[in-house]
Amino acid sequence: MRVYISIDMEGVTGIATMDQVVRGGHGYPRSQRLMTAEANAAIEGAFEAGADSVLVNDSHGTMDNLLHEELDPRARLIFGTPKLDCMAEGISAEHDVAMFLGYHAAAGSPGVLAHTYSSHFLGVRLNGRPVSEAEVNALQAAAVGVPVGLLTGDDVICGVAEKAFPGVRTVAVKIAHGHTAADSLSPSEARRLIREAAAETVRGAGELAPLQLPEVLELEIDMPSMPAAELGAHIPGVRRIADRTLAATFATPVEVLGCVTVCYHLAADAMISRMALYGR
Repeated sequence: MRVYISIDMEGVTGIATMDQVVRGGHGYPRSQRLMTAEANAAIEGAFEAGADSVLVNDSHGTMDNLLHEELDPRARLIFGTPKLDCMAEGISAEHDVAMFLGYHAAAGSPGVLAHTYSSHFLGVRLNGRPVSEAEVNALQAAAVGVPVGLLTGDDVICGVAEKAFPGVRTVAVKIAHGHTAADSLSPSEARRLIREAAAETVRGAGELAPLQLPEVLELEIDMPSMPAAELGAHIPGVRRIADRTLAATFATPVEVLGCVTVCYHLAADAMISRMALYGR
């Protein structure tokens, strides 16, 4: 039994503010510890239930947030950015089940720190519908035949997962009270629930099925500025359908993730350039 874990930070217990999720913020070091502890809870539960291996992909921001020296040594870790498959880096047909930890709701949703891949994107749609990172990453998992068996985060993204992923277990570690406010479980209680849910997920992995893949994937991204959209329109196969909106048609989820990753960096560069002007 091989387990794949993609872990983000915004959906971790005890985290709700920008200061906590951005490197350099006063709350960021504590968030690293909280994130690492939730990863360990899932790893422990997976091995307790008979997992042979666990691969963890650090999926937040610069993707080097987990404290390596504190991570369960039985797991392997993928970290660093950019990665072509982004939050789904490393998943393969060798895995039996995927777990998405610390996830959050889509851009424009009422969840805690809700966004889709980049806090600079104003919106991301797939086949005409707003999508969360969890839904896109689940498609990449499905492309290699892997079902999503567990998702943790706030109540908003857990509700999305329960509708989108057949048979998924969820652990709502906090209730959204706004974009940067939450009613949270204690970290120790959340870890207990995650450990138990991870073990149950491994035991029941054989009953899960991957998502059905659409034949065509129509991606739309609302960029943060017109210059960012202008640059994005130079990506082969990408077209500009509105002042700030890019669109492209893909056949596979990995192509979607590749485009998202490139647009992520274009959006960030455009905003950094603008902030430099504001600070003069």
